[in-house]
Amino acid sequence: MKALILVGGEGTRLRPLTYERPKPMLPIAAVPFVERTLRRLHDVGCEEVVLSACYRSEAFDRLTEHTAPRVRIVVEEEPLGTGGAIRYATEAAGGFDGTFFVLNGDVLTDVDLAMVLERHRDTGAEATIVLTPVEDPSRFGVVPTDPAGRVIRFIEKPPRDEAPTNMINAGTYVCEQAMLEGIPAGVCSVERDVFPRMAESGVLYGCPGESYWLDFGTLPTYLQANIDCLEGRLHEPLPGIRRSVGGGHVWMDETAQLAADVDVVGNVVMSSGSVVESGARIGPSGVLGPKSHIGTGAVVSETVLLDAAVVERDARVHRAIVGDRGCVCAGRRLPADSVVPPDQSI
Repeated sequence: MKALILVGGEGTRLRPLTYERPKPMLPIAAVPFVERTLRRLHDVGCEEVVLSACYRSEAFDRLTEHTAPRVRIVVEEEPLGTGGAIRYATEAAGGFDGTFFVLNGDVLTDVDLAMVLERHRDTGAEATIVLTPVEDPSRFGVVPTDPAGRVIRFIEKPPRDEAPTNMINAGTYVCEQAMLEGIPAGVCSVERDVFPRMAESGVLYGCPGESYWLDFGTLPTYLQANIDCLEGRLHEPLPGIRRSVGGGHVWMDETAQLAADVDVVGNVVMSSGSVVESGARIGPSGVLGPKSHIGTGAVVSETVLLDAAVVERDARVHRAIVGDRGCVCAGRRLPADSVVPPDQSI
């Protein structure tokens, strides 16, 4: 079985974090998002995964070293929209035969892919959309279904008071070759062009995911995605070796360094080469990226430090993101919901 992941977006709402790397390569609880997705696809029998890339496509090159599943990268010369990307990438990869998955590259979920695949096969649909309930459906594709799960209409971003349901397109699809044949060449939106036509033809079905789901396309939701992983809301393991430290737990890479008297609260992840010095307090919900550093006496909670980020001695950081090689200077008290851009000091 094959799968396609749409990873071509520029991630504009996640700037400045996405100036250097595309959104799907941002780490969530110290694991790049797209690598989480590859693991889940492998678990349901996908042998080959195609990444449909555009923005900063070179960032995905190292993923081609994967052997299970094999990874192939197809690069669009110019953005083709979600539908155009699906057609272009599958053709460029030599074609997709039989049943295959399509996943958006900015949705964190632990939906049971095996269950969705089984539901899809039971209905004989040309495509099955995973659905999830949200409080405000006006930002998404709204998907009312009949009792059998057949999609009645596909309504992209309706006004909130006109949405017929709060069940929305969750960005995970199981598809058949017949769907590809209905996608025109060139720029095309699967949400605005393909799915509405399929709904009219009665060949599109919905499947409630009944799982964790979050679009992490903004800075606040990116931070929340990390916190949710650390607090166990997402049913996926944390990376590293688990250690109990005081009243908390640290998942540590074997090269990470944690001083003996550090106060740990809740759950913390420490990546390769990360360091926490004596007298610091970390957690709840702290993520230390590779070669990141927390100084003596610093207090860091509900915070993500990306690669080589630094929080200097006696600084206080709560609910923040510190970008690659960013620095919170000694003694500084950072306001909540702050973002330190890459290579900048605050």
